[in-house]
Amino acid sequence: MTDISSLEPLATFCGNCDCGCPQLFVDESAPAERRIVITDDFGQRVEMSADQFGSIVADAKAGKLDTVAAL
Repeated sequence: MTDISSLEPLATFCGNCDCGCPQLFVDESAPAERRIVITDDFGQRVEMSADQFGSIVADAKAGKLDTVAAL
């Protein structure tokens, strides 16, 4: 597992509090299949490839995740 303490977040989701909001990082030194890192406010993280993340973004843009956002 890569240490992300030296990485700058590309995006912070929420940002309206000090709860340790979820963040998105790009770790250029990680293997390609683990380069995108998303952390949550519980100290967990998900690592994925840029292609996998792109698929999530495309689905979100197409409205496929709208029901999740409504929960």
